Amino acid sequence: MPELDPATTALLTVECQNGVVGEESALPELAEEARDSGMLGRVAALVDAAHGAGVQVLHAVAERRPDGLGANSNARLFRAAGRLPVRQLTGSRAVEVAAPIEVGARDLVVRRLHGLSPMAGTDLDALLRNLGICTLVVTGVSSNIAIPNTVFDAVNLGYQVVVPSDAVTGVPAAYTAEVIRNSLALVATITTAEALIKEWAPPR
Repeated sequence: MPELDPATTALLTVECQNGVVGEESALPELAEEARDSGMLGRVAALVDAAHGAGVQVLHAVAERRPDGLGANSNARLFRAAGRLPVRQLTGSRAVEVAAPIEVGARDLVVRRLHGLSPMAGTDLDALLRNLGICTLVVTGVSSNIAIPNTVFDAVNLGYQVVVPSDAVTGVPAAYTAEVIRNSLALVATITTAEALIKEWAPPR
């Protein structure tokens, strides 16, 4: 495990927003998996532990303008998203961070209008560098697309990446373990939410 110095480590939640993992999700199968597997609760616990340890927390949110201006249309996924009954519209409840995750006063929310990764074409990399971050802990959804994109982008940009395997998920559920084993484990440190929470617990 790389050094998890609170001064140089950040925790990132990816698309843990109402319209994705909340009860009114545009993707009910993914939302059900996030809740029923305990992933969402573990992300919330990690955020709480990070707050207590002084680890910077950032929340990456995917959204789009009502007119779709600037959004991608070059993949089936993007075109389907525009037809879903729940849309991730800027300023709507769908793009708010989902309970039980608590957004702290010092947390940063990074929004994107396009693409597959919160690292590409957003302020995330610049914010992390300005904060002196060397290690990024990646949590959230989905292991199908956004999580691998985030991990690979962060590694390419020179960050040490840590993935708590039980704080990410996708559909079908079994796919997450395969992505972690065959792809993410080759470039990131794989751990658990419990191990990170212990790492960030105050000394007794």
